[in-house]
Amino acid sequence: MIRSLSTHSFLSSTIIFPLGSTLLPSKVCKVYSFLHLGNWVRARIPVSTRAVSALMSSKSGMEQVLVENEVQQVRLLDSVNDDHGGVIVELSESMDSKVFASMLKASLALWRSQGKRGVWIKVPIELVNLVEAAVKEGFWFHHAEPKYLMLAFWIPEGAHTLPANASHRVGVGAFVMNKKREVLVVQEKSGLFRGTGVWKFPTGVVDEGEDICAAAMREVKEETAIDTEFVEVLAFRQSHKSFFDKSDLFFVCMLRPLTFDIEKQESEIEDAQVIFDKEIFQYKRSCHLSSLLQIQFRFHAFWPNYANVYG
Repeated sequence: MIRSLSTHSFLSSTIIFPLGSTLLPSKVCKVYSFLHLGNWVRARIPVSTRAVSALMSSKSGMEQVLVENEVQQVRLLDSVNDDHGGVIVELSESMDSKVFASMLKASLALWRSQGKRGVWIKVPIELVNLVEAAVKEGFWFHHAEPKYLMLAFWIPEGAHTLPANASHRVGVGAFVMNKKREVLVVQEKSGLFRGTGVWKFPTGVVDEGEDICAAAMREVKEETAIDTEFVEVLAFRQSHKSFFDKSDLFFVCMLRPLTFDIEKQESEIEDAQVIFDKEIFQYKRSCHLSSLLQIQFRFHAFWPNYANVYG
C-alpha cells in the first residue's frame, strides 16, 4: 500500500511514501522539489507525516538536507485519456523490460486510484521485448498490425466492456458490362479456382479507409487495366469463419467500362477476356463459372439494371 501526502505550494506533484514505519531520529532523507520532474514520481524510505512536515518547512532548507539513504525513482507511463473513461499509451522509447514493468505497475496504481477503466498500450514492433511484462500484469492481445501490437487491460472488477477486434473482412466483385452486352471475366493464377478453367469476375479485398465502389474499380484496373466508373451495388452476401475465423462481407458492384483494351495482370491473372451474356449461360450450364456468378445469373440479378445503364 502507499500513502499520498499533500505537499506545500512550491511542489508540482504529490509525493508517495510506503506505509509501515516512521523516520528514525538518526536518519534524514532529502525531499526533492517536483518543479521540473514532469511525470517523475519518487518513492522514498519510510517517513512519518511529522518528519515530512519538518523537512518541508522551507524550500531552501529542504534542498540543503544531506542524503543518508538513496532515493528510488519510478517513472509513470505517458498517457492520454480516451472518450470512455480509459487511457491510451503509445510506447516509443526503448527501455529494459524490468524498467517498463516498474513503470507499468506504478501507472496502473495511479489509474486505478483515478477510477480509470480500460487501458490501451500500443507497442511498436521494435519494442516487442516489453510485451511479456505487460502480459504478466494481465494485459491481453487485442489486435495486431504490420508495425504494432495493441494490448488491452480492464481495471474495474467484473467483465470488461472494451470493443472487440474487427469482426469482418470486406471483399468486392466487379460486374463490368459494355454496350455490346459483353461481360469482363478473368481466370486466376492463385486461389480457389487456380488451374480449374473457371471464369469469374475481378475480385479483391477492400483496403483500410477505401470505399467499396473505389475498391471494385481499383481491382478491375489492377487485374485487366480497364478504367471503369461505378454504377451501383447489385448484391452482397455474408459468410462466417472465412478468414482466420473472421466473417466476410462480399459486395458485387456494377461498373461501366471507360476503356476497352485488356492487359492482364501477370502476377495474379492467368487470362482475361469479355464474353457475351448468352455465353455466360452456356458456361453456367457447363459449370465453368464460379458459384457466385452462377447464382447471380440464375436469379437474373443484373439484367434489370442493364436497361438503366445503357437504355
